[in-house]
Amino acid sequence: MSNSSDSLAATPRLDGLMPERLTPRTRKIVLQDYDLNLDIGFHDFEIGNPQRLLVTVEVWVEESAFAIHDEADRAWDYDFLRTEIGALVAGRRYNLQETLAHEIYALVAARRGVTALRVSTRKPDIYPDCAGVGVELSSFAPGGA
Repeated sequence: MSNSSDSLAATPRLDGLMPERLTPRTRKIVLQDYDLNLDIGFHDFEIGNPQRLLVTVEVWVEESAFAIHDEADRAWDYDFLRTEIGALVAGRRYNLQETLAHEIYALVAARRGVTALRVSTRKPDIYPDCAGVGVELSSFAPGGA
């Protein structure tokens, strides 16, 4: 009797069956709504009172940095996003979301394989009639992707 790994190894590859028009043209990694609790804001009632901030980072990477085979050493390390953003804000106070968004942007933009980038932050608990208020930085031209 063969075991399941033998049957997986015998599974035929489907290379060459994808129509050209459906070939991936971009590759994106997303960290969505990373929920942080930090001291941010310039109003008197905000200073010294940590509040929630949601961070979303969308990273477009070049083909060589996006694994197509199931091998971890060929993939872009997206654990880096959560770990380094957490380290960036740990024990630090920010007056402005803009400042934090810019620092996150610079941190990610310097990584291997990044071809485009979008970073957004938002405070979800500021206004009772809004899902949040925030800022966004991206490498795209206005009206772009």
